Amino acid sequence: MKISVVIPVLAGALIAAAPGNAQAPSPPTAPSRSEQRPQPPGEGLKPLPPDSTTRQTLTLPDRTLTFNATAGTIHLFDAESGAPRADIAYIAFRKDGSDPKTRPVAFIFNGGPGYASGWLNLGGLGPWRLPMTAEAARPSASPAVVDNADTWLDFADLVFIDPPGTGYSRVIGGEDVRKSFWSVNGDAGALATAIRRWTEANDRSLSPKFIVGESYGGFRAPKIANLLQKEQGVGVNGLVLISPVLDFGRFNASNSILGLAARLPSMAATYRERKGSITRQSMKDVEDYASGAFIMDLLKGPNDPDAVSRLSAKVTELTGLDAQSVRQLGGRVPTNIFAREANRDTNTVSSRYDANVTGLDPTPFAPRDNTEDQLRVGLHAPITQAMVDIYHHRLNWNVENGRYLFYNEQAGQAWDFGRRPAESLSDLREVLALDPTLRVLVAHGLTDLVTPYFETKLTLDQVPLVGPPGRLKLQVYPGGHMVYARDGSRKMLREDARALVEGK
Repeated sequence: MKISVVIPVLAGALIAAAPGNAQAPSPPTAPSRSEQRPQPPGEGLKPLPPDSTTRQTLTLPDRTLTFNATAGTIHLFDAESGAPRADIAYIAFRKDGSDPKTRPVAFIFNGGPGYASGWLNLGGLGPWRLPMTAEAARPSASPAVVDNADTWLDFADLVFIDPPGTGYSRVIGGEDVRKSFWSVNGDAGALATAIRRWTEANDRSLSPKFIVGESYGGFRAPKIANLLQKEQGVGVNGLVLISPVLDFGRFNASNSILGLAARLPSMAATYRERKGSITRQSMKDVEDYASGAFIMDLLKGPNDPDAVSRLSAKVTELTGLDAQSVRQLGGRVPTNIFAREANRDTNTVSSRYDANVTGLDPTPFAPRDNTEDQLRVGLHAPITQAMVDIYHHRLNWNVENGRYLFYNEQAGQAWDFGRRPAESLSDLREVLALDPTLRVLVAHGLTDLVTPYFETKLTLDQVPLVGPPGRLKLQVYPGGHMVYARDGSRKMLREDARALVEGK
């Protein structure tokens, strides 16, 4: 069914600006109005097609899943004039044989900002999966999907939502409307409203509700939950935050000592995994060093030769980098330097999204790394084509004109993060305090250099333990930012998510 919803003129007014307590440079400034490339979906484009529901069967080695798959649209309108503001595209998977009043439902977002929900849909949660291994991370890789034995559809219905301007979702109210949606608060407000309206339109008010977000989607999830609780009158039973950034300022200030400490364990994990398998437990010595002697020697500064010597020797040992290079850096190794120097002998560069996935270096003798990220950008074309094929041939939802935009670079560049470093840690604290039964799973990969797991560990250590114990859990798996790209980690993440949803 098509869902029509009225939202306020200023979507950002739906949520107050989160208080910031971090010390970081301001986020990139959005291009001026004259610099922004116009993206006027709705002008000259036909409306999105009517909602389409198809019956699907997934035949797996140990079970068969029968479900309805709906590709549809949620319409957003101006509250005063009634003018259209956006069409939000979604895909909902609903399993047969369950009472919708008790059946959990998960609302799922990716991040960027600027990404559609294809990563999580095809990476591990949906009924069909696209391989995302290092070998598959190339534009010419086959976009053919396989049946996903690790789908979360066994224990929850799944609603994948594409924020305005991504996927087939369209901003149709003009540049001012687009600017409001492409902001921290406007984004959260629009998505919270969309969740409420989908819930009401599909008679799921009594269902347990969960929000799943990856990367910036993990950042926005606590804000959406806070809005649902306080403004929309919708309770949230749990959050699954995959590779999130909870505070853009806490560890990202120039010359941040905490930032260096937060990233060191992921660099060490990369080096150790090249010699054998690793686990979170096997990284305890690095975590202890990073939060202890490493910080103490950093605090002594570059003018203490003994501290610099200790730092350089230990960091060389933990990362496997060239000792002279580490010494020249005073033991302070930036992520971009590590990504290149860790592979200097092969003229490749590590993906920041999983440092043990590498790509060819097109300019090996240039002073700066100019390489596209192999794991992220290499998968853009296969995921895009896989999603288009699913829409056309499995969901019978055909957009006659209008492009499926897996990644909207313009949205990412123009995103309004506000005047202070954005954070959602305050929202996380508030939703946990307001509802003592709400539970949160935070999942990370050991070799993720974009959102290092130890950064989140240090952040969560500052969250007071309120209510019953064990409500806020951090799980760390082998792999990178997209932990589900690895078979073993995808299965572990699924079981941890199942335990959260089932209250175990």
